Amino acid sequence: MSNPVSSSSGAIGQPRIPHTAVVPAAGLGTRFLPATKTVPKELLPVVDTPGIELVAEEAKSAGAERLLVVTSPGKDGVVAHFVEDLVLEHTLASRGKEAMLAKVRNAPSLLEVASVIQDQPLGLGHAVGCVEPQLADDEDAVAVLLPDDLVLPGGVLGRMAQTRARYGGSVLCAIEVPDEKISAYGVFDVEDADPVSPDVKRVRGMVEKPPADQAPSNLAAAGRYILDRKIFDALREITPGAGGELQLTDAIALLIEKGEPVHVVVHRGTRHDLGNPGGYLKAAVDFALDRDDYGPELRAWLQDRLAQS
Repeated sequence: MSNPVSSSSGAIGQPRIPHTAVVPAAGLGTRFLPATKTVPKELLPVVDTPGIELVAEEAKSAGAERLLVVTSPGKDGVVAHFVEDLVLEHTLASRGKEAMLAKVRNAPSLLEVASVIQDQPLGLGHAVGCVEPQLADDEDAVAVLLPDDLVLPGGVLGRMAQTRARYGGSVLCAIEVPDEKISAYGVFDVEDADPVSPDVKRVRGMVEKPPADQAPSNLAAAGRYILDRKIFDALREITPGAGGELQLTDAIALLIEKGEPVHVVVHRGTRHDLGNPGGYLKAAVDFALDRDDYGPELRAWLQDRLAQS
């Protein structure tokens, strides 16, 4: 087990959420074509709120103060969503549409948002590496939130920060996956780290998409990371794989090989995959059912519709 260390914020056990949260959003969204021919998939609404806004809300609620969105050339709409539209706001205000006005003002009010351009699609590791020049010298870690992964309920980033405060290094989010689905994920090889917190485990390694009978555990990566700044050195050292891509998992594996502490926090909740239409539909239904304005009618309709099947 790794020795507890103090975080850069001071006393042992005091969580420090990284100042900067990173959202890799340079992909083409090919699984949603033709819808994503002109609309970035990160702006597709979960009910009435774009997925990227939900991720930004999660980052802010965890204490992040800046969001760096990694985009590809010409994909400006994602960051534009966080820019004030004074003409639209004035129109809504003049018409007395206060509830709608509040929704429109939400995204620009969340946190500072800027874009970082990834010139070529060279993998998640490359995307994360692109943000290093934008960090201040005293930023010792970054949070990375994959916009395809919607993790509910919130709060996992806070628990991850607490784990980093205790053990140092990098902390990842894990979810339990049934055996029949495990081969679709990156799977953690773990050992217990803290008898008081059984959902915190030390990572010994990671296996990408293993057959069920060869999976080292049933814990899979869930698209949330708090990465120590040493990740950038590791990204410079690893060898690109197929297509010249730099894999973030390879850089994390290198950190483990060098003796750097890497832990996971097991999330006991729901994860929706917004990166494919099936997961996106489930997320929309899940969100709508929890809302007072849509939930009761939708629930009644679903029950009636399923009864006809």
